[in-house]
Amino acid sequence: MRPQEFQHRASDNGPVYAGRAQAHRRTLGRIAIHALALASLVAATGASALDLSSISNGDAASAVRVALQRGADAAVSQLGRPGGFLGNGKWEIPLPDPLRKTEKLLRFAGQGKQLDALKASMNRAAEAAVPQAKVLLAQAVKSMRVSDAKAILTGGPDSVTRFFRSKTENSLRDRFKPIVAKQVSTLGVARQYDALAGQGSKFGLIKSDAATMDGYVTGKAIDALYAMIGEQERALRQDPIGTGSKLLGKVFGALR
Repeated sequence: MRPQEFQHRASDNGPVYAGRAQAHRRTLGRIAIHALALASLVAATGASALDLSSISNGDAASAVRVALQRGADAAVSQLGRPGGFLGNGKWEIPLPDPLRKTEKLLRFAGQGKQLDALKASMNRAAEAAVPQAKVLLAQAVKSMRVSDAKAILTGGPDSVTRFFRSKTENSLRDRFKPIVAKQVSTLGVARQYDALAGQGSKFGLIKSDAATMDGYVTGKAIDALYAMIGEQERALRQDPIGTGSKLLGKVFGALR
């Protein structure tokens, strides 16, 4: 092949070689980016494990106990008082669905005052019942083992709430329900609801826990209590230093 022909063919293939080289460089760049990302992930995971492993069992258990008790106390004190439910836009317990769906019709029929009285009674009943949770939640905190503490620390943003629910839900229901029943059972509209909802639950139209007014209010009060504890837990995990506790800052800060 003559030199002139070789040079001509090389110049013809130049764009091809250049394109391949550019694609090759892009591929290497992507590989490098993925490698760096993987290295960063491994480093972060290792650091988290190292930080957590540096926490003694005693510190872990003590910090979780403090966190549990703070969350429980805050929830009980905020909900278990006048205005904790009634008039509180966030936590006020609404009328059960069957009544809400027919509320306009009932008010048109002159039942407005009875509905307002029922709603007030429901929420005041919840406020009166919630303080009963203090002792049960405290007992749950005392029963916590080191293995529970480790599970709570690494169990995700709602592990405190799940721990309390697993330890106290049935007992809370037993404590709350008589208090709620005493408050709402005197109202005629509540008795009418129980009669109608009881029939509806037999046909699967209404959930069993909402088949009575006291059961409905009790369930809502318990859900609100755990939801409030969950808010306290999320705030602690997001800013453990802001709690003002060196122990909480040390232990929960190691998870960040």
